[in-house]
Amino acid sequence: MSSLTCSSVGSTTKPAPGLTGVAVIVAATALVGVLGGLVTAPAVDGWYRDLAKPTWTPPDWVFGPVWTALYAMMAVAASIVWVERNSDDVCCPLAAFGLQLVLNLAWSVCFFGLHSPLLGFLDICLLWVLVAVTMAEFFLVSRLAGLLLLPYWLWVTFAAALNAAIVIHGG
Repeated sequence: MSSLTCSSVGSTTKPAPGLTGVAVIVAATALVGVLGGLVTAPAVDGWYRDLAKPTWTPPDWVFGPVWTALYAMMAVAASIVWVERNSDDVCCPLAAFGLQLVLNLAWSVCFFGLHSPLLGFLDICLLWVLVAVTMAEFFLVSRLAGLLLLPYWLWVTFAAALNAAIVIHGG
């Protein structure tokens, strides 16, 4: 499998990785987590509590710590890819990362903000594919970066199944 390629503009030497890029990655990832939380929080004690959910739905308190850990691993993974840009073209892996962040936030907006499990499910299906693409792209740059996204992809897989069950139960 070869990495998707993005055309490079400029000289053939790549700039040294800087902390500014890492800071942007960490800030963007944290921002998505915070914004998603702001959209989610008002719905949890009302609308979400009253939804018909399967018996295997985790307790509400599980989601915050799990997502915090996942966002941290996502930021570390993308930062590793950023730092590795001296040896590999990371334009497309980081573009995929950015797009999956957008879909991640869109899920919170669709599911919790719009109270639409169906729209959330459609979004999370796209997110699942894009996280897999991002993970594959990250593996091509750094094994560790790819492995750091694996728990995220597995959680999105679980979340998609949970979202589907809510839709099926009439949510």
